[in-house]
Amino acid sequence: MTTPFWKMHGAGNDFVLIDDRERRFPDTDNALVHEIARPKYGIGCEGVILIQPSDTADFRMRFYNPDGGEVEMCGNGARCVARLAHEIGAAPRKMAFDTVAGVIHAEVLKHDQIQLTMTEPKDWTLNGELDMEEQKLPYHFVNSGVPHVVLVVEDLAHADVATIGAAIRYHSKFQPAGTNVNLIEITGPDSLAIRTYERGVEAETLACGTGMVAAGLVAGSLGLVSIPVKITCASGDILQINYEATDHGATNVTLTGPAVHVFKGEIDL
Repeated sequence: MTTPFWKMHGAGNDFVLIDDRERRFPDTDNALVHEIARPKYGIGCEGVILIQPSDTADFRMRFYNPDGGEVEMCGNGARCVARLAHEIGAAPRKMAFDTVAGVIHAEVLKHDQIQLTMTEPKDWTLNGELDMEEQKLPYHFVNSGVPHVVLVVEDLAHADVATIGAAIRYHSKFQPAGTNVNLIEITGPDSLAIRTYERGVEAETLACGTGMVAAGLVAGSLGLVSIPVKITCASGDILQINYEATDHGATNVTLTGPAVHVFKGEIDL
């Protein structure tokens, strides 16, 4: 059985997207997802995304990491799926779609720009301390759809993201689900740069949408930047995070950035 797929990226974070509104994709086959995502052996990507039917929204987004595990949400993937769903007639320009994290609202703007209205952030920890080997590490945490640790550093370019990221991602405090890890450097009154270690990928990626949201929320809440904040990720793309501050954190959180087509093909399932 063959099915069409689209290869897309959001700020260098790349995905394979499949129109599964007829529910033909074996979405419980983690090994198949892993094979699709494998560089050199499969199509290669940092996530496989299915567009499925929904009884309560325009469609349902299912997101799988390269290891085959399904996760709650992906901000860069959500922008890509919003653009594709609109183009194939699965959703209007202003849409709502289901995710494990909750309902996401999106709007297709000019050219390749997509604006997402994210789920409400939760599980905040600001100015916490994490017990590491022979030291206590200052950290911040927020679930912006998926769990994210945010560390503020002074020299982002030379940071050992892989080592730091893996140590925190598997730290006992965040088990069993684990966490994504973001290192940020403040670059201006309303801007910052970010590098992200993603769970499931188990490496640094060029961009992480929910990680950028977490970074913007933390940096804004700490008074390190003004809102809206422009965030430069490792790919060099600049995305914008905006939100309204509340007594308990933030609401009306938006993420605006690109969703780009790479190529289209067919895969034999």
